[in-house]
Amino acid sequence: MTMDSSLKPPIELGSRPVPRTILPRVPASFFGIVLGTVGLGSSWRTAASIWSLPVNIGEILNLAAVAIWLVLVVLYAVKWIVDPKAALAEAENAIQCCFIGLAGVATMLVALALLPYSRLAATLLFGLGALFTLFFALWRTGVLWRGGRDPTTTTAVLYLPTVAGSFVTAIVAGALGYADWGQLAFGAGFFSWLSIESVLLNRLLTAPALAEPLRPALGIQLAPPAVGSLAYLSVTEGVPDMLAHAMLGYAILQALLLFRMLPWIGKQPFAASYWAFTFGITALSTAALRMVARGDPGPVHQLAPALFVVANVVVFTIAFWTVLLLVRGKLLPAVAPPK
Repeated sequence: MTMDSSLKPPIELGSRPVPRTILPRVPASFFGIVLGTVGLGSSWRTAASIWSLPVNIGEILNLAAVAIWLVLVVLYAVKWIVDPKAALAEAENAIQCCFIGLAGVATMLVALALLPYSRLAATLLFGLGALFTLFFALWRTGVLWRGGRDPTTTTAVLYLPTVAGSFVTAIVAGALGYADWGQLAFGAGFFSWLSIESVLLNRLLTAPALAEPLRPALGIQLAPPAVGSLAYLSVTEGVPDMLAHAMLGYAILQALLLFRMLPWIGKQPFAASYWAFTFGITALSTAALRMVARGDPGPVHQLAPALFVVANVVVFTIAFWTVLLLVRGKLLPAVAPPK
């Protein structure tokens, strides 16, 4: 990263040398930064509508997410051009490959962020993101169904292609006025979540403990019930029903379990992987706020302010440490030397 690029040897692609680029090799998992930023921006938008909080904060967060997404899309595309071996290795890795699905999820969330400014742009980005998410989920799930997977590589990243993709499709479809389509997507995500969770819990209970670098990925465990609750609210109307409350309650339980496990998870020094916590906690906050906005008479009125504060603390704390690592030149993985 700090070496003069002219001193680095070229990358060999077959017999044709390709000069190295000074641009970093961005992992697909970095798209999780977009999810957490848009998630907090959505919480602020909803909070501003019911508590008369500053509107600009939510808009700044959403526009910041759009800018981050643009940078990541360019850098990730460049990686496939200048270092296809590294990109293919990521796509073939049993764990890292699932993060590629976040590219489509992040694109749909950017559509949500831009919706107040341009419905046309939001619709186009949603279509592109939804198609990418669908095709990637079908490809990755088809690979998984062939079997032969090492149980120790089973982590919460398995939720990303089908569960996260389907729930976010439902959320954005509902925002665009396509609630009927969103309900289909919600069903796909809901039943995928239930089936995958049983596999993950079996792995956590019976297989060897997660290696320290993989432990922050447990933050994704919070996302299915939290994002699912928000997706359900996005494609339904009226006062929230029992299913919405049940999913919110399970999400709160997951959040408490993760809090209890923080000392164990925290043995892994801070890295960008901790953004895995942000989308779930912001979705949990936004879901509670949406319930308040829809006239829920229950305890969400007491829970929503606390969850909103927690979401802000989590995201801004992780963002602070991320910027600190970036300034120190330690955020991005080192480029492997050519063989």
